[in-house]
Amino acid sequence: MLVVSKCFTGECCRYDGKSKPVPRIAALVKAGRAVAVCPEQLGGLPTPRVPAELTGSGEAVLDGLASAVTRDGRDVTREYVSGAYAALDAARAAGASRAYLKAKSPSCGCGLIYDGSFTDTLTPGDGVFAALLRRSGIDVRTR
Repeated sequence: MLVVSKCFTGECCRYDGKSKPVPRIAALVKAGRAVAVCPEQLGGLPTPRVPAELTGSGEAVLDGLASAVTRDGRDVTREYVSGAYAALDAARAAGASRAYLKAKSPSCGCGLIYDGSFTDTLTPGDGVFAALLRRSGIDVRTR
């Protein structure tokens, strides 16, 4: 079983109110072979929403050493962390052992995320949900 970013299914849940459909992944969800989650929505953030970036890695956010902050300066760390844990609960309930997540996202990014400067600068690291999945022993990949 897989856990996947909900925006891959065509669901308009991204910060900009859009999706990033990947027909093959949507078909896996439809066939019951994957569960789709949006950690940001599960954390209570609206769609659309002001974009957010991390002031450090997702690992650092989970450890209380960094924050998730919107472009207009609002701290949304609590929403990102609670959403990551809610999405992890859904992944565990489905028996997921692997994840395919949206690249560069402050929640789902794997390997590269934006650096918190809102200048489109990428830095090594994972989003909050991706980091939590790795800590939980789930293999994380990006698309």
